Amino acid sequence: MMDIVLFNLVSPAVLFFVLGFTASFFKSDLKFPQALSESLSIYLLIAIGLKGGIELSRYSLGTLFAPIVGTLILGIVIPIVMFLVCTALKIDRKNAIALAATYGSVSIVTFGAAIAFLEETNIEFESYLSAMVVLLESPAIFISLMLLGWLESRNKSNKIEQTRNYKLGIMPQPENSSAIKWIDPHLIKESLVNKSILLMLGALLVGMITGDRAIPAVKTVFIDLYSGILVIFLLGMGLLAGERIAEMKKYGLKMIGLAIVMPLLFGIFGVLIGYSCGLSEGGTALMGILGASSSYIAAPAAIRQSIPEANPSIYLGMSLGVTFPFNLIVGMPIYLLFAQWIHSL
Repeated sequence: MMDIVLFNLVSPAVLFFVLGFTASFFKSDLKFPQALSESLSIYLLIAIGLKGGIELSRYSLGTLFAPIVGTLILGIVIPIVMFLVCTALKIDRKNAIALAATYGSVSIVTFGAAIAFLEETNIEFESYLSAMVVLLESPAIFISLMLLGWLESRNKSNKIEQTRNYKLGIMPQPENSSAIKWIDPHLIKESLVNKSILLMLGALLVGMITGDRAIPAVKTVFIDLYSGILVIFLLGMGLLAGERIAEMKKYGLKMIGLAIVMPLLFGIFGVLIGYSCGLSEGGTALMGILGASSSYIAAPAAIRQSIPEANPSIYLGMSLGVTFPFNLIVGMPIYLLFAQWIHSL
């Protein structure tokens, strides 16, 4: 295990992340321009979507059916479990829902770094799994917000019932009180046209439609340069994670522990799902990364709009300040080793 961990620790991607984190920790004047960060995010979204779409064009629906079902299971189970755990830890409902959406969704950059890690270690994997990243972006957000809508509707109904117990005669019904508002249709639209989902889904469709014919046009920019661009982006992520980790000090070890233990459990669950879907060792490890990673792009954007009461320092601090570096440095080797072990049984 130590060999794989050490190999990952001295990879360019991880070292540049550590460089950015260290610079932030020591209050360096190194800054990462917002425009550059935005541009690199767009590049990575398009690159992952394109490669996933090109790979999807090579496979039949029958081949993809099991991984798609497995990915949807992750997107449904993880946010529910995360919410229940947060509730048991006495985290308020709004922040619990925000964490459920954040950890149920996926980190595109973590997945991209995992691909680079497997390629560096010469471990083969099903490249169409890039498409599963797109599939996992939205379900957890929808499940979490539907859960919030159901809880608020139930709470509202309980309050009405309690009021009836203290009043005599006929009490006027609040407008639309009988209708349970599961989720705002406007929110569904906003989630679907969210930058990350729109770019990845659009690039995925372009790759599927054009197939291998697209390779000559995109290879130089979106395939050959991918690893180098990822390194630059992770330098900026290191700077940002260093800023977020400071915010977590206000919330104690409980939140930091949650940001490590839950991704580890979800990663193991993802590996089991990948194995059940018949994926290779590398593909099984990638499914573990899908389960373990947490979003800091798509989910926070939806949370800011739909749950403004949720504290960004909690869900972004945990996701970007703790879970992201944990997965990048320690998590990926663990999920790979577990995938290799379960395939050897």
